[in-house]
Amino acid sequence: MTLTEKIVGVLAILAFLLITGVAKADDKTITPQEFVTNVAEVPGKLVTFIGNEVDKTKEYQAKSWADMKTKWPFTMLKGKSDVTQD
Repeated sequence: MTLTEKIVGVLAILAFLLITGVAKADDKTITPQEFVTNVAEVPGKLVTFIGNEVDKTKEYQAKSWADMKTKWPFTMLKGKSDVTQD
């Protein structure tokens, strides 16, 4: 490949990226009242999100621990005589 072929190839790739990668912005403006409302809603949304994540984590951990109790090798060797494992 010659230098001119490489330059033409790079220019073709650059032109393709420039043509297809043009970002189109929304012309929506946010009023000060909307901004204040959005900022005021953030703490409530954050608390809800964190609460939901904690609940999902607790459910996953409960399921994971229940599965682990049935698959753990030491519990299989001991048998069901030890009720503290349940």
